Amino acid sequence: MTIAVTGVTGTVGRLAASELADAGIRFRMLARSPERAPRFPDSEVVACSYGDGASVRAALQGVETVLMVSAAENDQRLREHFAFVDAAAEAGVRHIVYTSFFGAAPDATFTLARDHFATEERIKTTGMGYTFLRDDLYLDFVEFMVGEDGVIRGPAGHGKAAMVARADVARVAATVLQHPEKHRGVTYDLTGPEDLTMAEVAGLLTAHLGRAVSFHDETVEEAYESRKRWDAPQWQYDAWVSTYTAIAAGEFAGPSGDVERVTGRRPISLDEFLTTRPE
Repeated sequence: MTIAVTGVTGTVGRLAASELADAGIRFRMLARSPERAPRFPDSEVVACSYGDGASVRAALQGVETVLMVSAAENDQRLREHFAFVDAAAEAGVRHIVYTSFFGAAPDATFTLARDHFATEERIKTTGMGYTFLRDDLYLDFVEFMVGEDGVIRGPAGHGKAAMVARADVARVAATVLQHPEKHRGVTYDLTGPEDLTMAEVAGLLTAHLGRAVSFHDETVEEAYESRKRWDAPQWQYDAWVSTYTAIAAGEFAGPSGDVERVTGRRPISLDEFLTTRPE
């Protein structure tokens, strides 16, 4: 099996694996907890932990192309990414497809986008072929941005974001995995079809959820204070707040058209996503 997929116990990896299975492609799934991985015909599951180079090298034996879904947010994520990338190169992987973040840069306002940029740079140093999928904010998460009082709070101002559905990211990933040579050395900005302000997001949620949702434009100071209700490390507070300040700075705006260019299908809008989501 020359294709491997990570992140299969999460949404993007699982959906990408499902796309491959539907296309009749044989592939290997890598999972920290193999018992939680889905099962598909002509596929296999191998135990693998990003931070454990030995397990990565063993899991990727014979693999030419791998989908590296970014690890769950934690204070060791960059170390885990580097360990996985280095081990993949040592195992002989020829092409890595990495789910990065929209606007990844060393000076990005969104703090975690800086780690994604660092991971991209690490991949480039290995000599492996690569395709970077720079995902915008996920449409799937907007409902969870709403507080118990029906308010989305954050210092986003009138900034906009071209949010993308995880299903669209997975479709792009599956397409690239099947024909990596066509996408070698390419960075795709994966967005939805439109820019939306947080006030517009609140309006669409109101229309679909059957309850009033509004947006409150906090100051940065208010944003940090309001999030202290959760016990979290400083890097997590910084990530939460900078999600909104990056929106305000316009760093998540600009529909790219890359989803349609790669897959031939128009990406899902927030209105369409909310219309079709399970109740």
